[in-house]
Order: sequence, then C-alpha cells, then structure tokens
Amino acid sequence: MNIMFRALIPQLLISILIFQHVCTAVQSIYKLTNADCDGACDVRCGLSSRPDECKRACGTCCARCGCVPPGTSGHYEACPCYWNMTTHGGRRKCP
Repeated sequence: MNIMFRALIPQLLISILIFQHVCTAVQSIYKLTNADCDGACDVRCGLSSRPDECKRACGTCCARCGCVPPGTSGHYEACPCYWNMTTHGGRRKCP
C-alpha cells in the first residue's frame, strides 16, 4: 500500500501542474485587449441614454477586469469583477 501511495504522489503533482497551466492559458485567451474593450463597450452601451458616459465607465471597467458582460444589460455572472466594481460612494461603477 505504501509503494502505491508513493507512485501516486508524482502523478498527482504532475496533474495539478498541467491543470494550472491549462487554466492560465484559458484565462489569457479570454482576457480582452483595449481594442476589444471598445467594441464590447459599444455593444454594451448601444441602448444607453448617455452613451458617452456609459462607454467611458465601461471602458474603465473592461480595462481593469478584462471582460464585459454580453448584451446591453445584466449577465453580470459572466464577469464578476465587472459587477463587483463600485464608485467611492458605493454605487455600481460599471454599466
């Protein structure tokens, strides 16, 4: 039993390292660049009554979080960082 356990430890460590590497690679693929943020914020703010203010706030949030929720409102679960960002007054910063 002790020999089987010793053989299992290196395999487990290698699996953890591979999993961590894959997760990091996937995160870097889905992180938006500034150019991508502009397009995503154009969509997000498409129906806003104040599109310039919306795009400015969205651009700031996207630059910090690297993502913008899909659609013109809601869907914050797709980008929790975007949802959790607040102003100094405690209001939601991101449209």
